[in-house]
Order: sequence, then structure tokens, then C-alpha cells
Amino acid sequence: MKNFRIEFRWAIIFSMFTLLWMYFEKSMGWHDELISKHAIYTNLIAIPYLIIFVIALINKREKDFNGVMTWKQGLVSGTIISAIIAVFTPLVQYIVSYYISPDYFNNIITYTVESGRMSQQGAEAYFNYNSYLIQGIFFSLAMGIVTSAIVSIFVKKKAK
Repeated sequence: MKNFRIEFRWAIIFSMFTLLWMYFEKSMGWHDELISKHAIYTNLIAIPYLIIFVIALINKREKDFNGVMTWKQGLVSGTIISAIIAVFTPLVQYIVSYYISPDYFNNIITYTVESGRMSQQGAEAYFNYNSYLIQGIFFSLAMGIVTSAIVSIFVKKKAK
């Protein structure tokens, strides 16, 4: 487990940032009165997520690989971070859904149905805790691996 200390730390940082971001979204009104803007603005989280992954892989390179890292080592490290984030996802989603923004699902269902984007049944099936939990786990794994593969191209470093 000592070998994965850095990955564990960055997965915690990532998860904590997610909670802060969800609180920010809620405070901006994107989970209630400005819910029509949520789909646009929530994507801004990708920027700090990318920065977190870059810093995490640079930290791994400098601390565990003595400043030298191959693309494969970066990919493996990023994949481990993503897997740990996926493990934390149920707790993060629970906190978001039941403490930070408990009305979000009702608000998004109402908005989606009233705007004609989905039927009531379709919206209820899609916008709920279990659906978001499954989406969050798979999305964090998939996007984490893709992000790790791309970021590793830029943070890899050969020995001098």
C-alpha cells in the first residue's frame, strides 16, 4: 500500500474538490433556480480535474520515480488514482445527493419534463441517486484512464 500513497492522496484531493465544486454549483443556483444552465456550467469542472491529474502525475514522477517517468508508469498511476476515485464515488455521491443538494433530483426532473426534453418516467429513471452512482463510478474510471493516457504524454520524462 505504501507504493500507492501518492495515488491515494490525490484521489482524496480529487474527491474533496468534487464536494467543494458541488457546493459551489449549488450556491450558484445551478441546482435550483438556474438549473437550465447546469448542463453547460457543470462541464467547467473538467479544467480543475485536468489540473489535479497533471499535478498528481508530476508529484508521482518526482517523489516515487526520482524525476523520471515513462508514459506507461504515468498511465498506471493515473489508472490507480481513477480506481480509488471510483471507490470513493458512492460516499461522494451520497454526500452530494443527501446533504449538499438534496433537492437536485426533484429540480432536474421537473425542469427536464417541463422543458419537454424527457417524459416524467424517463426523467425519474435517469435522474436519481442509483443512476448517478453507477454513472459516476463508470465515468470516473473511463475518463480517468483516458485523462491519464493523455496527461502521461506530457508529464513523462526520460533520464538525463
